[in-house]
Amino acid sequence: MTFDRRIKIAPSILSADFANFGAECRAIEAEGADWVHVDVMDGHFVPNITFGPATCAAIRPHIKGVMDVHLMIAPVDSYLEAFAKAGADVITAHLEAGPHIHRTLQAIRGLGKKAGLALNPGTGLDAVAHLLDMVDLVCVMTVNPGFGGQKFIESQVAKTRALRAMIGDRPIHIEIDGGVTVETAPLVAAAGADVLVAGSAVFKGGSVSNPAPYGANIRAIRAAAEAVAV
Repeated sequence: MTFDRRIKIAPSILSADFANFGAECRAIEAEGADWVHVDVMDGHFVPNITFGPATCAAIRPHIKGVMDVHLMIAPVDSYLEAFAKAGADVITAHLEAGPHIHRTLQAIRGLGKKAGLALNPGTGLDAVAHLLDMVDLVCVMTVNPGFGGQKFIESQVAKTRALRAMIGDRPIHIEIDGGVTVETAPLVAAAGADVLVAGSAVFKGGSVSNPAPYGANIRAIRAAAEAVAV
């Protein structure tokens, strides 16, 4: 992964056909996805259960680009090695998932992976300032984590703008996860975000046998964001 601030669209496979993950990953990349976003939920840290390292390992051969693994789990440290071995390029852990987030970020980088830090909507930026030299990505949750298809929380746009100012010229991606659509993508892109996670907004109207809508949706979100990107 080489760093740049160009807009990247990262479809969340949480909205894909679970019975066709491999084909879905190939389809979204063929239709223009930059990253593939994998939402890992444990039914404990968030009120939903999705999938684990075995699923990541199974889909890895079907992904040519970046596999972006978002761990909505607690505890998190004991699972990092498994997700690294499963082929994650970026491993993102939540600031709220444990008492030793600095250690978690160190461990991710120690495994040779890019380290991401995720923030729930109710979490401020105070602690982030002390972690910026440990991260490659900060994920701003624009919904409460746990389910796809939720409404975008607009208060997070100001948080994104403040985070971008805090990052300065450091090579750190700002990722937005939750409620990203053609309408909301410009709001966060103008605030400084460069990685946009979109689930239903990408997968709506398409399928493995009819992937063209995926491409149309990705292009629409990208165009809306690029028009105002900073």
